[in-house]
Amino acid sequence: MMNLSQEMLQILELARKENASDIHIVAGLPPLYRINGEIILANRAPMSPTETASLALGLLNEEQKKVFKHNWQLCCSIVNPELGRFRVSLYYHAGNPEMSIRPIMANIKTREELLLPDEIEDFCRLSSGLVLITGPTGSGKTTTMNFMIDLINSDRRCKIITIEDPVEYIHQQKLAVIIQQELYTDVKSFSSALIHVLRQDPDVICVGEMRDLETTETVLTAAETGHLVIATCHTPNSTLTAERIVSIFPDSKQPQIYTQLSNSLKGILSQRLVPSVNKKGRKLATELLLMNPAVKKHIREKELHQLISVIQTGQKSGMHSLDDSLVSLYEAGEITYDAALSNASDIIAFKSRVHRPPEETF
Repeated sequence: MMNLSQEMLQILELARKENASDIHIVAGLPPLYRINGEIILANRAPMSPTETASLALGLLNEEQKKVFKHNWQLCCSIVNPELGRFRVSLYYHAGNPEMSIRPIMANIKTREELLLPDEIEDFCRLSSGLVLITGPTGSGKTTTMNFMIDLINSDRRCKIITIEDPVEYIHQQKLAVIIQQELYTDVKSFSSALIHVLRQDPDVICVGEMRDLETTETVLTAAETGHLVIATCHTPNSTLTAERIVSIFPDSKQPQIYTQLSNSLKGILSQRLVPSVNKKGRKLATELLLMNPAVKKHIREKELHQLISVIQTGQKSGMHSLDDSLVSLYEAGEITYDAALSNASDIIAFKSRVHRPPEETF
């Protein structure tokens, strides 16, 4: 916990009051708030480069300042007893520090509130294997991962270790022992932390992001050797997630990675948040790939382009594509036709399934 300046407290208070999903501190502009997916300017004077730099650097300890100066970017978290926890992402713009801030939820929502598919609970009951949560920045991946951690914590006597950048939600012990480690506060890198985690007798390992070869390699090994590994990736769908994992490795090692992935993968949940029809929130659209013999075969034989076909034919087992989810949300009146269309993977196929209603034509 740290002492925040009065100006920072006012910025964070307004974010909580307006239920903003993000705050942006940019030189030459007043604080910006993302509310229900739209950027809103605060009713105050623009901030100078000196002000934004002071706000940003004032949140860091000495070690974090060194990392930021060396890497030119940094994620960390801040906590206030009244306002709660916030994730901060610092960067340079025109040579000056600026930042984005995300308010962190105080409570874990239910699966129904989050609109997650039923199968997410089956993933939490696995004793080993790899579960991937994917999607663009701001699509709720961390929220889903924390829901899964909480469910495991409520159901199983086990040891859960997380490596996060930064820690967002603090889990209290229920049935499980939970160790949450934060990058640059507790560990120096995902890859080095993972190696040590494997020596700490974990049952479940949660990795905030698979960013590099070393982390991905260790994740695959851990998932093969009796651990349940839950990790996130910045990829939009199942096919591109598998392709990204393989492409990180040199050509000589890729055959082994195809085999490891086919043996360890249990499922991929891809997410996207779409503005609701009343513009007062966002709805979760998902794609779900579940491991079955066909998926295993296509990955092992390097036929990743066939994964979407397996999803389309696997609806009875719970699989669905992003476009299936968008159609369901639109037909339920949760999102508009235009919002669904703009997020569809296959626009032509989507138009053939759903026709624009007369009141939305121009």
